[in-house]
Amino acid sequence: MPAARPCYLTPSGRYEIDNCEPQQRAVLEGELELHALSKGHYLGRVLPGHILPGLSSIGHWNARARQDWGLHMHRNEGVEFMFLETGSMPFVVDKRTFSLQSGSFTVTRPWQLHKLGDPNIGPGRLHWLILDVGVRRPHQHWRWPEWLVLTAQDLRELTRRLRNNEMPVWEATPAITNSFCDLAGTVRNWGRAHSVSELAASINLLLVRILEALSRHPASDNKDLVSPRRTVEIFLGELEAGRMDLAEDWSVERMAECCKLGKSTLFKYCIAIANAGPMEFLNMCRLSLAAKDLLSNPRKSVTQIAMESGFNSSQYFASCFLKRYGVPPTQYRRRIQPAPQGSVL
Repeated sequence: MPAARPCYLTPSGRYEIDNCEPQQRAVLEGELELHALSKGHYLGRVLPGHILPGLSSIGHWNARARQDWGLHMHRNEGVEFMFLETGSMPFVVDKRTFSLQSGSFTVTRPWQLHKLGDPNIGPGRLHWLILDVGVRRPHQHWRWPEWLVLTAQDLRELTRRLRNNEMPVWEATPAITNSFCDLAGTVRNWGRAHSVSELAASINLLLVRILEALSRHPASDNKDLVSPRRTVEIFLGELEAGRMDLAEDWSVERMAECCKLGKSTLFKYCIAIANAGPMEFLNMCRLSLAAKDLLSNPRKSVTQIAMESGFNSSQYFASCFLKRYGVPPTQYRRRIQPAPQGSVL
């Protein structure tokens, strides 16, 4: 099976697609029936790059019983549409947990962290489609694959409804259900005559039916969801949560490139959100990481913790730490940790 690789080409190299290891094991052990096509980053039969460019993955699985695994939090190389035909299973998106039931339909955007299972997935027949629309951040302009035949007006409306509303779970219409089932048949019988045309036609029809379904819901149209400020908010949240490698050789230029924004725009929103410049905020995140490491790893030297947290010298680290916490790192460790039994203070 193809190995996972980073899906967002950023300096940190921390954005990874689902590595599919649990599914691989379940398939080999006969616990999961899976049929899929992919461009090599996901499970399934590998499609050449020139076949339907922008189609990252499509397929379905049938878990006949509750599994002993679940997917880790991950992002995808595009917008993902999922449909649970039968069964039930937990679904987590941006720290919110949903209970998917038969007939549930989900949409996740490239920047949304999500997973199936909390912690394990339940029994069910699950379908998915991942289309790369050329974006990794909320403010970027979507570019749909050229083989889609929806009118420019319909694609604009579909884009707006998917960008300006991040409601992740919907109820599938009978038409959406039929489209996913038709796609499943095409994937299972891949290789017969006209398979590529059949798949392309079915995906186009599915998107039309998704647009029809979204158009019936009076969902709010929130333009703040696709603003540069939100892109910076997500980026800073990733730094603070440790989902980006804080020890990377970050600079304002590299941060701006990661956000796909100019340096001045990054700086403006960083100040507005965190009351600190990008590098100052990064140092605060590094100090928080180091403080936790000092307490949880008492055998590590201060120098090692400084380097692993992203500081180039233990002297500079000690100076920053003293300014932030009011005590040197060694004293912080001694002050917080209880003295060993029998020791004399």
